[in-house]
Amino acid sequence: MSAASLSRHPGYRSLFAPKALTLGLIMPLETYPDAPAPTMRGHMASAVAADAAGLSALWMRDVPFYDPGYGDAGQVFEPLTYLAAIASVTTSIALGTAGIVLPLREPKLLAKQVATVDQLSAGRMMLGLSSGDRPSEYPLFGIDFATRGERFRDAFDVYRTVIGSDFPHFASSRFGRGDGRLDLVPKPAFGPVPTIGIGRGQQSLEWVAANMHGFIAPSPSIDRLGDFASNWRDLVERAAGDTVFKPIGIAGYLDLVADRDQPLQQIRAGFRTGSKALAEFLGQARDAGINHAALNPKISRRPHAALMDDLVRDVLPHFPSLCPPAHALAA
Repeated sequence: MSAASLSRHPGYRSLFAPKALTLGLIMPLETYPDAPAPTMRGHMASAVAADAAGLSALWMRDVPFYDPGYGDAGQVFEPLTYLAAIASVTTSIALGTAGIVLPLREPKLLAKQVATVDQLSAGRMMLGLSSGDRPSEYPLFGIDFATRGERFRDAFDVYRTVIGSDFPHFASSRFGRGDGRLDLVPKPAFGPVPTIGIGRGQQSLEWVAANMHGFIAPSPSIDRLGDFASNWRDLVERAAGDTVFKPIGIAGYLDLVADRDQPLQQIRAGFRTGSKALAEFLGQARDAGINHAALNPKISRRPHAALMDDLVRDVLPHFPSLCPPAHALAA
């Protein structure tokens, strides 16, 4: 699962390269700091505007059911369905999940969904995978929360085999068996759809480095970014060799304040900052070896349009998409 196998994938090419950093936003493109769910008004127009502005990626969380005790319904819509809708009105922006709760998914059907969205989006699909962090969801599916790490590996093996093989052979006590007589159609448009670990998924980081195409995790403190990236690179080298590049990214909430000059402050699970300091921080992260930042503006108290104005003015010019998919398709 080397980067070489992804050299044709437009979404991957637009997001990831050594010594570069791109910026994505976690959906929805709406701020709602005091509410459990967004209004979703004007969300398609906001996605079109983000695409036109040159934002690199939109990421969807997977929240199957709303838990009032947790207090966050994500972007409300089911992520893969929503990605397909956004793909129909955008042209260049990469579209990803952050991440699909794999232990709750039927992996053969997931393969069908992912291949379909990849086809419909002309190769912009990025599959982020997680194990979920809401124990209350698991009883609804008749699944023991304590088994989620084992189920993650089992589902991933079946998913990878079904989407990546012609007339696949596989056997799973949970997810059935294939004897090579049936095939999945469609296949992804440009070879493998990138799989990105969104957190460890109850796995060792060594397993993630060996099996995923990349890794995105909550941002450590600024002074630990270099060690965070270096440790990942060491694990990738041990698993795949010193010529293989697998990107590493950071994620967190973004409270982008009106004062563009306000210094960056790390807050619980994210950042409070002005747009100029955000650009400076992302430059530091890039120099430390970070390849992508996926930020969630949910907690900001300003209208989303005002945030985008600041990002377009002060941040995106320094961290553009690396190879817009339209160019990749013509390559």
